[in-house]
Amino acid sequence: MNKNNVLRLIPFIASALLFSQNLRAQSTSPYIEDLTWPEVQHAIQSGKTTAIIYTGSTEQNGPHMAIGKHNFLARYIAGAIAIKLGNALVYPTLPFSITGDAEKKTGHMRFPGSVTLTPASYHAVLYDVGLSAAVAGFHNVVLMGDHGDGQNVIGDVARELDAKFSAKGVRVFFIPDVYTKAKQESHAYEAAHGIKDDVHAGTDDTSELMAIDAQHRWIRSDKLAASDAAHMATTGVNGDPTKATPALGLMFIGYKIDDGVAEIRALTRGR
Repeated sequence: MNKNNVLRLIPFIASALLFSQNLRAQSTSPYIEDLTWPEVQHAIQSGKTTAIIYTGSTEQNGPHMAIGKHNFLARYIAGAIAIKLGNALVYPTLPFSITGDAEKKTGHMRFPGSVTLTPASYHAVLYDVGLSAAVAGFHNVVLMGDHGDGQNVIGDVARELDAKFSAKGVRVFFIPDVYTKAKQESHAYEAAHGIKDDVHAGTDDTSELMAIDAQHRWIRSDKLAASDAAHMATTGVNGDPTKATPALGLMFIGYKIDDGVAEIRALTRGR
């Protein structure tokens, strides 16, 4: 083969190598939305026997932070948990939760852009997603949420599905520590460092999103301002986002990952 023919082949060889690398990247992703069904099947057969279902929420987060906060965090944290476990795949983030009454405009529904589900709708959707994972071949299905409201519903769904499938060798667990315990740890750190009344869109929430917002798409730095419960109905903020930092966010996200991994391992040990 002469030199000119070799040169003509270089772009095709490079493209083939890049395509091969992309295929490997897709097939090793912890997110099932990146995979084909044979890749999911192969992953389960190869030991990825735990399915992670991590719900987010579409809700206002003040003038300084994007409405998709919980969804961005849920996907990131679920992926990190799956990688640390080593035997898990992540279902697509459920982007809606219970955020208020749409008709009465309570809670986050006072602000445009927020989306709410009734408890019954949230239960039904989460049940069907969990059911889909339970019949897919996984040995364990773990449910958790990044949003406070609706944690009880997640627990109810997990118990119902577990009762239905445990005799068939599939266990379904609620993982509350990824929200409740991690939130307690974050607030304990804040209290020890003089940060108080951090309820919504304040230091911890804003720090966490800062930590994964490498492209600076989701935080409006010029809109950072403290607010309290008395003014939340107009600001959407109850806390102090001006004290937020990416370093704090990495710490708080670390609590969620470590607490989630620890609880999942404890519940699925020996399975």
